[in-house]
Amino acid sequence: MLISRRGVLLTTGALALTACATAQPSGRTAAVRTTLGPLRGVALENGVQAFLGVRYGAPPVGPLRFMAPQAQPRSPTEIDAVALGASSMQLASGGSAAAYPPAIGAALGQVFSSADDRARQSEDCLFLNVWTPARRGARPVMVWFHGGGFNYGSGSWPAYNGANLARHRDVVVVTVNHRLNVFGYLHLADIGGELYAQSGNAGQLDCVAALEWVRDNIAAFGGDPGNVTIFGQSGGGAKVSALMAMPAAHGLFHKAIVQSGPGLRGQTRESATQTARAIMAELVIDPADVTALNHVPAARLSAAAVAAQARIGGGGGMGGLRFAPVVDGAVLPAHPFDPAAPAQSANVPVMVGYTKDEQTLYVVGQPWWPNMTAAEVAERLRPIAGARTDALMAAFRTEHPDDAPRYLYTDVTSASFAFIGSTQLAERKAAQNAAPVYAYRWDRGAAVSDWIMRAPHTVEIPFVFHNAANAPLLLGDAPETLALGEAASLSWTNFARTGDPNAEGLPHWPAYDATRRATMAFDAPASRVIDDPYAEVRRILTSA
Repeated sequence: MLISRRGVLLTTGALALTACATAQPSGRTAAVRTTLGPLRGVALENGVQAFLGVRYGAPPVGPLRFMAPQAQPRSPTEIDAVALGASSMQLASGGSAAAYPPAIGAALGQVFSSADDRARQSEDCLFLNVWTPARRGARPVMVWFHGGGFNYGSGSWPAYNGANLARHRDVVVVTVNHRLNVFGYLHLADIGGELYAQSGNAGQLDCVAALEWVRDNIAAFGGDPGNVTIFGQSGGGAKVSALMAMPAAHGLFHKAIVQSGPGLRGQTRESATQTARAIMAELVIDPADVTALNHVPAARLSAAAVAAQARIGGGGGMGGLRFAPVVDGAVLPAHPFDPAAPAQSANVPVMVGYTKDEQTLYVVGQPWWPNMTAAEVAERLRPIAGARTDALMAAFRTEHPDDAPRYLYTDVTSASFAFIGSTQLAERKAAQNAAPVYAYRWDRGAAVSDWIMRAPHTVEIPFVFHNAANAPLLLGDAPETLALGEAASLSWTNFARTGDPNAEGLPHWPAYDATRRATMAFDAPASRVIDDPYAEVRRILTSA
């Protein structure tokens, strides 16, 4: 096991806790009885116990490719749960910076390591990781679904290391790997018939299987199966949104947090079937022979998915993605939050929010972004914002009169997805009048490169996981930064504990309603509550 000075994994099969955490292994844990057999994990010097690479389903390979997850047979012998499991097959997502500037690339690499995922990716990817401060007791359980737009990522990235959150906030943390992209969201039901009825949501059903494992086993790790919070960022937030509308997930969680990933609508059957037909055409497979897909090498299937997307363009799924949860009428009966919040999770409290400058993460490496003129901003925005372009630019000039034009571009593009989607999710949840919803905006930025990205997509994650001190290249090490990490991680875990995120170090945070629209703005040196942020932008984006 080798690690660079920046905390990036350099070899595979590494023990957890090697990246983005200060704790070091001190030995093996005692065996823990689970439904899959006895597990031994890693005991850390800070008292936390980590159980890594825990299987929660049988390998979804061969004839199980595209099928709902199957149960893993119980092991008669002890299982070593000391190394991270494989990540799903990775499929690069479009829209990111072509190349990050060196300082920013190094800072992001310290926190988000996709290189290790590419090295360890496999179809055999149904693994989860557990961090617990003690195996006695009944603590809140926080189950994290990673980002990556349903295309890439894993629960094993350094930023998601749960050791510090478990230790400092007395919760049990679970992170999950599951099938992604063509392996998890290829809708074949309208081509292959009943056998493939659930294929378009196989990745979501993996998430359900992980939650069933939590229900059946987490008490042995000191967690309370009756107090489970699901949370996720970006694509992970969209997974949370979809789970709230899936009958199979009903009752498996009790609170939900959606970070920069409001999944209002799923992929339609028509668009999803178009994707499947395009991939089969790339592979020269007759639609009448769907089972032939089971014999295509994984790398070739991935390449066909990339080629098909390039040929047919974006889809109608969450974030315009081709691979996303499919509204198939059964696994996902309807769009999760459109036109209304799902009735089945009406009693589940929700937190939802976004970062102030989401899109800077995606354009900071683009040569055209730094020195844009207002005319160039308008030209680039018209294909995105259409007839609303001029009004949105004017509204953000009023909000941020001293900003350079480049930030007008990221203001409008950020608002057009994360801000308005999060706002609509909060509105529709509040309209149920059943359980509270709390809205936030993350204002604290990334210190790297003189704060050029401001508060980009993903920046809140190290704070939430109590790992801000482990990301100095990205966030800096100012005392107010670390203090915000204390307040944010406490807020998230207070919500997991009680359904109320109010916490020491923050002003009073009221629940959201369509009259006041109270929104917590997380910032340093002080956070604040804003009523109806970007009100004019909201009106423009929701106008007919």
